[in-house]
Amino acid sequence: MSMLEDIGGEDRLRDLVEHFYDLVETLPEGSNLRRLHARGHGLGHARVEQFNFLSGFMGGRHYYKEKHGHMDVKLMHAHIPVRQEDADNWVICMSQALSDEGHTGPNADRLNLVFRRVADLLVNDVPDWEDVGTRS
Repeated sequence: MSMLEDIGGEDRLRDLVEHFYDLVETLPEGSNLRRLHARGHGLGHARVEQFNFLSGFMGGRHYYKEKHGHMDVKLMHAHIPVRQEDADNWVICMSQALSDEGHTGPNADRLNLVFRRVADLLVNDVPDWEDVGTRS
C-alpha cells in the first residue's frame, strides 16, 4: 500500500496540504516560510504544487513530474535560502497538519520521518535575499 493510500487518497492529501498552508499562513512558525513564498509564486501556487508533488512522492499520480519533467525536490528549492530553522518550522507545520487532519499512528510517524529527512536535505547556504548587496 502506498503512503497516499495510507492517508486516504487524493482527497485526504488535498485536505492535508490545504490545512498545512492554512497553518503556514497563521502560525508564528510560518512567518519566514510566508516570506520565502512571497518572493516566489506565492502561497496559492505553493498549495497547488505541493499537492502535485506529494501525490507522486507518496505513490500516486505524478502530477508534478507530468507538469515539470522531474521530481527533484533539491532542484526545486536550489535558489531559495533554506535555513535549518525554516526546515524545522516546515516540519512543525506539517506535523501539526497531519495531527489536525486525524493522521496518527505508524503511518503518520513514517510520514513525519520522511518529511523530516527531506526538509533537512533542503537546508543550504544560498544567501538570503535581504542580505544580497549588504555585504562588503
